[in-house]
Amino acid sequence: MNAVLLNGYGGVDQLTYTQVPDPKAASGEVLVKVSGTSLNPIDWKLRAGYLKEIMPLQLPAILGNDVAGTVVTLGPGVTRFKPGDKVLGYVKQSDAELLTAKADDLAIIPDGLNTDQAAVIPVVALTGAQLIEKGVKPKAGDRVLVTGALGAVGRAAVYIAKIHGALVIAGVRKNQKQEALLLGADQVVALDDDHELASLADVDAIADTVGGQTIEKLLPKLKKDGVLGTIVGKPPAAGKAEIRVAEVYSQPDAKRLAELAADVVSGDLVIPIGKRFKLSEIREAHALAEKGGTGKVLITP
Repeated sequence: MNAVLLNGYGGVDQLTYTQVPDPKAASGEVLVKVSGTSLNPIDWKLRAGYLKEIMPLQLPAILGNDVAGTVVTLGPGVTRFKPGDKVLGYVKQSDAELLTAKADDLAIIPDGLNTDQAAVIPVVALTGAQLIEKGVKPKAGDRVLVTGALGAVGRAAVYIAKIHGALVIAGVRKNQKQEALLLGADQVVALDDDHELASLADVDAIADTVGGQTIEKLLPKLKKDGVLGTIVGKPPAAGKAEIRVAEVYSQPDAKRLAELAADVVSGDLVIPIGKRFKLSEIREAHALAEKGGTGKVLITP
């Protein structure tokens, strides 16, 4: 099969589109023919070596965590699927024409969802949901600020927080405010506008997808005993504040993914596709994704 190998840490030149042996489904696994995958920040961060101390790779390695595709064969003990089923999942090594995945990590693609859209959902939708449901855990009426609200994870976090009855504030850049009005949040605030931040009332929780200077500026707006849920690590200043910090590291969850996919079909959750590339164009795809602000980058074989 054709796949993309990361040969060493560094720039996009470390990615090679080449032929590798076909994988085989082991016990409890499914062999999937990949129809689509997508890039997430973890992909270019792993490639660049930013995460090598905490998530070392055995190089050469195949990256990729999103998949939409078709079941080809079943490993021993798998009864949930049959060959020909269309599935999506939060998996490993999806930058390839074929992959194996735990059957328990896959869900059936619901009617009304094409494979392109299915391919961009798993990681970001589950991360956003888990940030809210496992990290922030808002009560009805809580004021929850979501940073990076127009990003794919942020969009999911806004949506899930609203479902749980929170009063949601979408934090975006000043030039994104008009677009952010479509998210369905109760309030939109420009996080790069100091005047707006100064007038922002204190919040019960922050769901942070951005980190850096942005969250450092926002921590004073978090109430005493409030919650900081984060997918980008605990900020240094949080140690001095009387708050609860919940670091969230997303995990596969096929049942929740099936529910989120249904929400995409209904139009309640929207994860835009920004650009499409072929697997052979992986270097261009990584370069664009690393710049950010493009919507999800879809990769097809």
